[in-house]
Amino acid sequence: MMEILEFDTIAAISTPPGEGAISIVRLSGPDAVKIASSVYQFKNKNLQQVQSHTIHYGHIVDPAAKQIVDEVMVAVMLAPKTFTREDVVEINCHGGIVVVNQILQLLLRQGARLAEPGEFTKRAFLNGRIDLSQAEAVMDLIRAKTDKAAANALQQLDGNLSHLVGSLRQEILETLAQVEVNIDYPEYEDVEELTSRLMAEKAQELQVRIANILKHARQGKILREGLKTAIIGRPNVGKSSLLNYLLKEDKAIVTEIAGTTRDVIEEYVNLGGVPLKLIDTAGIRETEDVVEAIGVKRSMVALNEADLVLLVLNQNEELTKEDDDLLDLTKDKERLVLLNKMDLAKKIDFSTLEKRVPQDELVTVSVLTNVGLDYLGEKIQERFFAGKIESQDATYISNIRHVHLLEEAQTALEEVITGINAGMPVDLVQIDFTRAWEKLGEIIGESAPDELITQLFSQFCLGK
Repeated sequence: MMEILEFDTIAAISTPPGEGAISIVRLSGPDAVKIASSVYQFKNKNLQQVQSHTIHYGHIVDPAAKQIVDEVMVAVMLAPKTFTREDVVEINCHGGIVVVNQILQLLLRQGARLAEPGEFTKRAFLNGRIDLSQAEAVMDLIRAKTDKAAANALQQLDGNLSHLVGSLRQEILETLAQVEVNIDYPEYEDVEELTSRLMAEKAQELQVRIANILKHARQGKILREGLKTAIIGRPNVGKSSLLNYLLKEDKAIVTEIAGTTRDVIEEYVNLGGVPLKLIDTAGIRETEDVVEAIGVKRSMVALNEADLVLLVLNQNEELTKEDDDLLDLTKDKERLVLLNKMDLAKKIDFSTLEKRVPQDELVTVSVLTNVGLDYLGEKIQERFFAGKIESQDATYISNIRHVHLLEEAQTALEEVITGINAGMPVDLVQIDFTRAWEKLGEIIGESAPDELITQLFSQFCLGK
């Protein structure tokens, strides 16, 4: 078992701020139980004498003022079978800003230190309970926008990625060890050739396996961060109505007056398991209105940055020059063209439109009557997930850091093959093989620099 490092005792509020039924104040460290016991009171019970993983009713009392602060339930969990592998105490108090902050201040006065962002999870990593990829999965699970994204994060938290990377690293290590044996104890005259062939074959095999992981990286990124989706169109074609339908609330103002939407509105929505970061834009058109013109400019920025464009057209009207311009502007983008207002008479020239827009990009809908919109989620899944999201597939790598390191490992393996083909000495080729091993190690924290670890955990919320 990995040695548990010695830290001080930290405390933080682990639930969101504001009013609620329950809030939790968490302690972790060698004096966690002692500090909690100093402010806990119920008959003659001493928290330092209770069994691990038990919960106890009582009161939190200010020792100096001799006043009861709150009625609580206190969970005591002793090392090493805790999240941090340290003694952990969780005080379940009534939700509310005043009470929970009073309890936290009491614990700090009794000797605890206010935890830094992500410090509980950082201690779990430093004490060997989880690796770096699992630590990152904790935050991915908290930030998940859909059940599919949560399932993907949970797979990583359970160690699927860790085992996969560990297996790749172990094979590189075994190959390097075999190379050393061949060099130090040559049994054949052509040992150099045999060793080079061994490294080349293993490098090619590992390249294929890493390529299979990277193949789904784009989908993993979408599940983790959301598909940046711009809803565009000329004014008054139904963009804001579409946003309101997808959000199931009246977020955007809808009127018959063109140019009502003046700014970009961003919201997350779950559409068939795919998290969409929806961007409702101002209608793109020439305008002399200064405020609307700023909105149109921002719409163009959103369009350029979008992963997916939903171009809304009104099929109750003939194509306008503005429609033509938007069709040209988006022809090289990932897009779906929504032909809205199918409940009204069709005046749009379908024959002309179908010459300019592939059939698989067209979706006929009526936002007013909610017809055809369920099909939209299926079309997006077809476009980005080949029609199906496999939430149990551990190869959905969602973290851009992991993707970058896998690509660097791929490059190192390619240089191994190139070096062998060029007739480079084995000891030089080993350097690239070792670099691939190190890059994979950075994913799980085996060879990650301290600055990276500090930076990663600083992105966590307080109390986690």
